[in-house]
Amino acid sequence: MEPISLLELNQHIKNTLSRTLDPSYWVVAEIGEIRVTQKGHCYLELVQKEHEGLVAKFRATIWSYTYRNLNGWFEAITGSPLKQGMSILANIQVSYHELYGLNLNIRDIDPKYTLGERERKKQETIAQLQSDGIFDFNKSLQLPQVPQRIAVVSSPTAAGYGDFMDQLEKSPYQFETTLFKATLQGEQAATSVTQALLEAHQYSFDLVVIVRGGGAQIDLDTFDDYELCSHIAQYPIPVVAGIGHERDHTIADMVAHTSLKTPTAVAEFLITALKSFDDLIAGISYQIAQNAYQRLQEAQYELQGIKQSLSFSARHEISKRSADLKSMNQQLHSSVRHTLKFSRQRLLSNKEQLPNGIHQLIDRHQSKLHLISQSIRLSDPQLILDKGFSITLANGRLIQKEGALKPGQELITITNKSRIVSSFAKEIKRDGQEKNADLQ
Repeated sequence: MEPISLLELNQHIKNTLSRTLDPSYWVVAEIGEIRVTQKGHCYLELVQKEHEGLVAKFRATIWSYTYRNLNGWFEAITGSPLKQGMSILANIQVSYHELYGLNLNIRDIDPKYTLGERERKKQETIAQLQSDGIFDFNKSLQLPQVPQRIAVVSSPTAAGYGDFMDQLEKSPYQFETTLFKATLQGEQAATSVTQALLEAHQYSFDLVVIVRGGGAQIDLDTFDDYELCSHIAQYPIPVVAGIGHERDHTIADMVAHTSLKTPTAVAEFLITALKSFDDLIAGISYQIAQNAYQRLQEAQYELQGIKQSLSFSARHEISKRSADLKSMNQQLHSSVRHTLKFSRQRLLSNKEQLPNGIHQLIDRHQSKLHLISQSIRLSDPQLILDKGFSITLANGRLIQKEGALKPGQELITITNKSRIVSSFAKEIKRDGQEKNADLQ
């Protein structure tokens, strides 16, 4: 074979490819890189990944005229411009240039595929969360009745965050909010929001809100990320999502405890919770007042009944006591009359018996006096002396016991006819032995 030039080889390749390949192919690929030049040309690197590994890669171009129309139309349908990481179905023409080599020229892109691919991935993520058994975990948590300590995951420059805070500040209630900064769009958004949730978990809050204003539809893919949605689903306190969109419903909305359309709606939700509690307290206070008033009314009726009952009982008791007193008075009068009558009869009887009694009493006393007179007369010493007895006195007194006399003591012995003066000498015992001196 005769040698050929490089140009001839390139032309041969070009002709071969032109004869062999179809005019264009619909190719599924992921945009690995994308760059738009000042002239409006778009240069891409299309890749194919399997099991997180790269298996194919090729450069592609969208010329400025085509890119200007194609990108605007694509964004109008999908809500996002062409961007890195997006899966597309592109109509590609394979071209070969002798100087620039092989190139893929993108002539058209089907936005329905991109939307469908997003939906497919979304459904896979939902199925995985359900299979893990965590899809409804956050929804099962009890929402605090008075949520006041709020962890806010958002960007400090986001319009949605400003709307949220402005609505809370206008309310009549006090909220304690702490912002945990996060990037809400771009490749690092899911990781950033997850990190903010982990930081908020280190503190004590009543609930967490994730707020984001409106934006490109494709930017919401962040909130379909499995890792982020897994953290939201398993978060230990209720998560309220206000991601600021109405046309689409992200997985984050599905696994969060409560999902609302806008950040302002989230603020109104919190304010309504406090107002409901305020109304509840007011209702309870009113009910307590009503119950107290009703109880006072019942007590007044009860006291009125007791008063009437006491009045009736008092009148009845007074009447009864009056009757008893009247009966006792009558009994007393009757008893007094009977006693007086009986006493009068006794007095009359005693009056009749008094003379006889006096005579009998006088007779009894006269008999006693006679006996006493006889006893006195019989006790007269003269009578004793007349019978032959004598009386001996010592110092003018009768001698009443033995040993009372002392030797030499003067004695006077009286008989019925004389008085004998003597001196005591000794006393003779009854057994005949000498005890004291004899009389002299």
